[in-house]
Amino acid sequence: MRTVPERNNAPLASAHGAADLGNLPEWDLTDLYPAMDAPELRRDLKRASDDAIAFEQRWKGTLATEARKKAEGKLGEALRVYEQIEELIGRIGSYAGLVYAGDTADPQRAKLYGDVQEKLTDASSHLLFFALELNLIEDADLMAALDADPAFDHYRPWVIDLRLDKPYQLEDRIEQLFHEKSVTGRGAWNRLFDETMSDLRFDVDGEELTLEPTLNRLQDADGEVRRKASEALAATFKKNLRSFTLITNTLAKDKEISDRWRGFQDIADSRHLANRVERSVVDALASAVREAYPRLSHRYYAMKARWLGMETMNHWDRNAPLPETPQATIGWEQAKDTVLSAYGQFSPDMANIARTFFDRHWIDAPVRPGKAPGAFAHPTVPSVHPYVLLNYMGKPRDVMTLAHELGHGVHQVLAGDQGALMAATPLTLAETASVFGEMLTFRSLLERTTDKRERKAMLAQKVEDMINTVVRQIAFYEFERKVHTERRNGELTSDRIGQFWLEVQAESLGPAIKLRDGYETFWTYIPHFIHSPFYVYAYAFGDCLVNSLYAVYQNAERGFQEKYFDMLRAGGTKHHSELLKPFGLDASDPAFWQIGLAVIGNLIDELEALD
Repeated sequence: MRTVPERNNAPLASAHGAADLGNLPEWDLTDLYPAMDAPELRRDLKRASDDAIAFEQRWKGTLATEARKKAEGKLGEALRVYEQIEELIGRIGSYAGLVYAGDTADPQRAKLYGDVQEKLTDASSHLLFFALELNLIEDADLMAALDADPAFDHYRPWVIDLRLDKPYQLEDRIEQLFHEKSVTGRGAWNRLFDETMSDLRFDVDGEELTLEPTLNRLQDADGEVRRKASEALAATFKKNLRSFTLITNTLAKDKEISDRWRGFQDIADSRHLANRVERSVVDALASAVREAYPRLSHRYYAMKARWLGMETMNHWDRNAPLPETPQATIGWEQAKDTVLSAYGQFSPDMANIARTFFDRHWIDAPVRPGKAPGAFAHPTVPSVHPYVLLNYMGKPRDVMTLAHELGHGVHQVLAGDQGALMAATPLTLAETASVFGEMLTFRSLLERTTDKRERKAMLAQKVEDMINTVVRQIAFYEFERKVHTERRNGELTSDRIGQFWLEVQAESLGPAIKLRDGYETFWTYIPHFIHSPFYVYAYAFGDCLVNSLYAVYQNAERGFQEKYFDMLRAGGTKHHSELLKPFGLDASDPAFWQIGLAVIGNLIDELEALD
C-alpha cells in the first residue's frame, strides 16, 4: 500500500488510458468471482455462515481437552478447518472490497460492500471463540500437544504468535460484542470517510476535479498551477472540516475505549502488538528520525528553495519538479519495461512473478471518478493471487509506485505458500519488498544516466521520496500521538487538530518551507489516520531497513537473493529479529537506524556536490 498521499497523484484519464499513456490495464476480478450477482458468490456467502456455525458447534468448549490428549488430540484438524473457513471469508471480503475500490461512488458496489461486510462479520463472530479458547490452554499442555501432533505443529508459528495477544483478550461475550458492533461503529465511520472523500470536488480555475488530479497539480512545473491547486484543496477541506473532525474524534475515542478495556498502556501499543514489534524499537526509530530532521529534510529543502530561485518555498512548492526534471510523460509500456528490467537484473524469478501481474490482468491502472485514491497491493487469499490498484498518470513517481506495489505483490505471492493463517506479514516487514523494489528500479535507472542535470533531477526526486517515506511518516506518527493523547481529555476542535498538524509539519519540514493559510486542513485527506491508526511508522521502518538491506546486497558476493527470497517466503511465521539475522542486521540496535538514515544523508551530500 502506498503510504505517502502526495506521492500517489494522478490526473483524470479515461478508463482505457489516455493516448500518451498507452492502454492502461484494468483488473480482471473473475478469478475471485464472475460478477457481483454471481450465484457462486451467493453460495459462498451462505457456506461461510453455515461452516462457521458448524465449526462453533463442533469445537467450542473442547480445545483444552483435545490439547491434553496430545498425539490423539484433534487440534490440528480443528486448525485446518478453521483456516479453510478463514480463507473462504477472505476470498469473499477481498472481492467485495476490490469491487468497491474500483468505484466507491457506485451505489450498487457500495451496497454489495456493506452487505458483505455485515454477513462476514456475522459469520466470523462464530469463530471468535477459537483463538480465545486456544489461549486459555495451559502452556505446558499446549507445548506438549504441538510436540506430539504433526498436524497441529504445522501451525506452531501461528499458535505461538497468538499467545502474544493473550494478556489483552477479553471474555468471549465482550469480544463478540466488540466484533459485531464494529460494523455499525468503526467500520461505518471508515466507510463514511471513504465515500465522503470520493465525493469531494475541487474547483481549480473553474475546472471541477476529484482529489487525485488536484493533488497531481502540486507537482506541476508552473508555480501558479501549484498555488491554485493548493488553495482549491484547502477550500474544499474547510467546507468539510466538521465532518472530518467528527470522524477523527469518534474513531480516536473508539480506539481509546478498546485500548482501555484491553489494558494497553500506550496509545500506540495495540499497533505495536499487531506489528509484532517492541515499543522500544519504534521509539528508537522515531527518536533517530526526529534528530535527523535538520541534516535531512531541513538541509534538502533549503537546497531546493535555492534551486527554484526562492528564499523560502511555499508548502505547495515542496513537490515541485526541478528545472532539470524531464517533463515527458512515461507511457505504460515503458513503465512496465523499466520495472521488469530492474527486477530482472536482481533476479529473473522476481521479474517473472511481477510479469504475471501484467499478463493476467491483476493490475488496475487508470484514474476514474469514484475510484479509490492512492495505490495498494491486496493479497486476497493464497488460493487466488494478489491484485494491484494504481492511479497511473505517467510521472516518474508513478513508475516508482508501480515498482513499490509490485514489490508487495511479489512478496504476497511468495508468502502465499504459508497458507491463509500464516502468509500475512506484520506491517513493519510488509514494506520491505515494496521499498526494495523501488530501490532496485531507482538504482537501475541511475546507472543508465550519464547526463549531469538528469542525474541531479533523479537524485533529488529519490531524496524527496525518501523524505516523504521516512521524515514525513514519522511526523505523521507524531501528529497521531498528539491527537490521540489529547482526545483522552475530551473532544478536539478542528482548530486544535490543525494546530497539531502545523506543529509537526513545521518541525519536520524546516524553515525553508512556509506553511501558508489553508495548510492546517491537509490532515483531513490522509486515510491511514482513519483506517489504521499509527500505521505510518511502518514505512519509515521499511525504508530504513531496506537502506541497510541494500547495502548488504551491494557488498554481498553471492547468496543474497536466496536469503532475500527465504525472508519473503516466511510470511508471518518469523519475528523481525529472526528474519534479519541472516543479513547481519538487528532492528533492536539503536545504531541500526543511523545506517538507514545515513543513506539518505549521503544522497543529499551527492546532490550538494552536483550543485
